Amino acid sequence: MAARSLGRGLGRLLGRLREGRAPRRAASGGSGSVPAAAPASYQALSAQAARDPAAFWGPLARDSLVWDAPYHTVCDCDLRGGRVGWFLGGQLNVSVNCLDQHVQKSPESIALIWERDEPGTEVRVTYRELLETTCRLANTLKRHGVRRGDRVAIYMPVSPLAVASMLACARIGAVHTVVFAGFSAESLAGRINDAKCKVVITFNQGLRGGRVVELKKVVDEAVKHCPTIQHVLVAHRTDSKVHMGDLDVPLEQEMAREDPVCTPESMGSEDMLFLLYTSGSTGTPKGLVHTQAGYLLYAALTHRLVFDYRPGDIFGCVADIGWITGHSYVVYGPLCNGATSVLFESTPVYPDAGRYWEMVQRLRISQFYGAPTAVRLLLKYGDSWVRKYDRSSLRTLGSVGEPINHEAWEWLHKVVGESRCTLVDTWWQTETGGICIAPRPSEEGAEILPGMAMRPFFGIIPVLMDEEGNVVEGCDVSGALCLSQAWPGMARTIYGDHQRFLDAYFRAYPGYYFTGDGALRTQGGYYQITGRMDDVINISGHRLGTAEIEDAMAAHPAVPETAVIGYPHDIKGEAAFAFIVLKDDAGDADVVMRELRATVASKIAKYAVPDQILVVKRLPKTRSGKVMRRLLKKIITGKAQDLGDTTTLEDPGVITEILSTYQKHRDKRAAAQ
Repeated sequence: MAARSLGRGLGRLLGRLREGRAPRRAASGGSGSVPAAAPASYQALSAQAARDPAAFWGPLARDSLVWDAPYHTVCDCDLRGGRVGWFLGGQLNVSVNCLDQHVQKSPESIALIWERDEPGTEVRVTYRELLETTCRLANTLKRHGVRRGDRVAIYMPVSPLAVASMLACARIGAVHTVVFAGFSAESLAGRINDAKCKVVITFNQGLRGGRVVELKKVVDEAVKHCPTIQHVLVAHRTDSKVHMGDLDVPLEQEMAREDPVCTPESMGSEDMLFLLYTSGSTGTPKGLVHTQAGYLLYAALTHRLVFDYRPGDIFGCVADIGWITGHSYVVYGPLCNGATSVLFESTPVYPDAGRYWEMVQRLRISQFYGAPTAVRLLLKYGDSWVRKYDRSSLRTLGSVGEPINHEAWEWLHKVVGESRCTLVDTWWQTETGGICIAPRPSEEGAEILPGMAMRPFFGIIPVLMDEEGNVVEGCDVSGALCLSQAWPGMARTIYGDHQRFLDAYFRAYPGYYFTGDGALRTQGGYYQITGRMDDVINISGHRLGTAEIEDAMAAHPAVPETAVIGYPHDIKGEAAFAFIVLKDDAGDADVVMRELRATVASKIAKYAVPDQILVVKRLPKTRSGKVMRRLLKKIITGKAQDLGDTTTLEDPGVITEILSTYQKHRDKRAAAQ
């Protein structure tokens, strides 16, 4: 299989942007072409991608990826029916695209720089080394019964071995589901059981911010309730010995016995690559399915064009691999592009608030991609921690996870970026697979407005909808953000429950993908994300359904009713506020609240614990028994004077009760601060 440069396909696209040529007609599946004299512009390429997706994406896929067999149809998509298929008939292997092709050309190029918890102890891993590690791990998985289509859970912090675990699954055709290494044993078990995983890969312990995280103990507790698990592969991050039970396998020892060569499995474009679980407004977390070719192409293209990645750059995305940002912009996008990707194991304030910027200076990072939560936190430490370090290597700054507020945007741009770096505020989701709206790519020198994602990526067609399901035209308007055309990177289904996939994303506005977010379209035709429209809150960039927190708290025998609301938070962006009703014999309310916080931490994760809990006599309900959460949100956000229509309330007097209780709660908190 001849190595083919990913830069060829993307380079041609960049060339067309510069030279004034729109993409040529696709060799397979194309339905038209644009004259070679088409103007050189972002607008022209966007129009081409919208008008003729096959002609746009077909040549990119053919020239950019290494194929075992060509595809016969570029796309077969119907959003009304929730059917999405790209590059049908094609065969390829994702790990070959991320590793082998680069090893053939430049084996000693650095693939990963592992920025370990302790500053100055980074480890560099070449593409050759990463391929050998991946092959040994792939052979280990096969020896322990993992076959094409089997699911493998990865419960590991950011590390080269975690990346190799993902790529090893891809190499043999197994489906990985990475579970964030901060989730509780119960959350881990729920994901393992939903995916019916055969194997878990983990570390004995993790290190983060100078603290030890007992990963193996969490896995041990989880797999007690996971009948499909046959083996737990245990690697070592520390020298600490851990109990090894009947299911446990010492991973490094097993890998040392294996051959450093593993023949890659040839996968269909629409075969599953990975599952990633995300929270919904109701019910259990849903396992979103991403497939092979379309996802990889989209991650690679957005990585290159949004961040202006160039060969030789050091790309620094500080996201955890347990989230989609880590999948697309720590692992798959950068490695497919042959980039050097930084793996950040630590926290923004360990050992001090200069950690990010010291790392930028030491590693000579070109692009820095992080979350507004961290920016808001670091802003409070002042400018000196930033200015202490040389940041001249930086060319692009990026923000991800939630809308970035103006103060944080200005600080990131002016202080961190010295007003010279491009700052891209990116909007996308686990479901979209990659960035959908961002200031770049664009015309050369085009404006970037603070705190705004602005421009749709190629092939992304945003539409705003009103409450009646009508398209909202014009500018200076807002509505539900929908996308009217399929793109290669989007999720294909929810694992084991396609009907839930259809209901969640395609039922509200037939013929459109509903993002769940609201947006504003400005006079310039730019898009600004205004936040979630459903019962999902965004805590430090982690999306969490309020129903999940309510379910965990409702398990307490003293709590018959609870309602959880998201509210603005200076650092986290949003935080959870819980209203609870206690039984008459509940006992000490403070004890119950401590137990509730511990329950949420145990059942979900520590970041899900409500910042505030308020005991009330009753919740505001309609005559049909539905809790009116919007009224509770009005109360805690200071908008109680404008409650809107309350005619459906069973007893309007409940509002006066809750307002009085909340005011006492607020006064007590103010006095304590």
